[in-house]
Amino acid sequence: MAALTACAPHDGTTEFNDPYEPTNRAIHDFNKRVDEAVLKPLSQGYGTGLPAPLREGVGNFASNLSLPGKVLNNLLQFRIGDAMENGTRFFVNTTLGVGGLFDPATPMGAPEIDTDFGETLHVWGFEEGAYLELPLLGPSTERDAFGMAVDIVINPLESVLDGDEARIARGARLFSRFNDRFTYAGLVDDLLYGSADSYAIARLSYLQKRRHDLRRGAVPDYDDPYASPYEDPYEDPYADPYADPYADPYTDPYEDPYEQ
Repeated sequence: MAALTACAPHDGTTEFNDPYEPTNRAIHDFNKRVDEAVLKPLSQGYGTGLPAPLREGVGNFASNLSLPGKVLNNLLQFRIGDAMENGTRFFVNTTLGVGGLFDPATPMGAPEIDTDFGETLHVWGFEEGAYLELPLLGPSTERDAFGMAVDIVINPLESVLDGDEARIARGARLFSRFNDRFTYAGLVDDLLYGSADSYAIARLSYLQKRRHDLRRGAVPDYDDPYASPYEDPYEDPYADPYADPYADPYTDPYEDPYEQ
């Protein structure tokens, strides 16, 4: 989660609702201590100790396990095309990709369309609620925190895998998080340890990125209160307001019109 918040686009949506800030800050400090003492050294050992192809295979496998849940969320969002693409990706990577260790679906034109139940609630019209910092999981909102819990329940593979298979799946997800922490180490370290107020930056970055992702490229649904309703979007802001609009633009402004 911290790796994702480090790459937030700036789209002007800086408003936030943080009534639990004292508690959130305490949890943020706890998460930083856990990261410094456990996650950071473990991720460095994982990243330097295992070859990149092996780490990529574990990440592919963990990502493939999440696809059935994403297909279900696509259907709940009434995005049938997305459901078909994620379903195709799961089928191709599970078969041709040897259980998801490899990713032949992407070069075949079926990239993953990321989604979750938090986005499903957004599509259904639920507000994001208050900002939350979750222990070990990092930045979230009330809506997204509830969505995380539901995603665990509705993923069809959770009811299919048991015993050793379930433990392997959980291990793959954990190691893929270590790989994320290793891959984005510079960005995460700057965010957590290189800023005067890492909590405020993490909050702003997460909310901006999350809102940007949920809009899927749409224009923000707010207006500039200072914009004139009659303003011409193509008007030159540096143009002389008293200039003759019918004047020849190639005429010398200093030329005497009565000169012979």
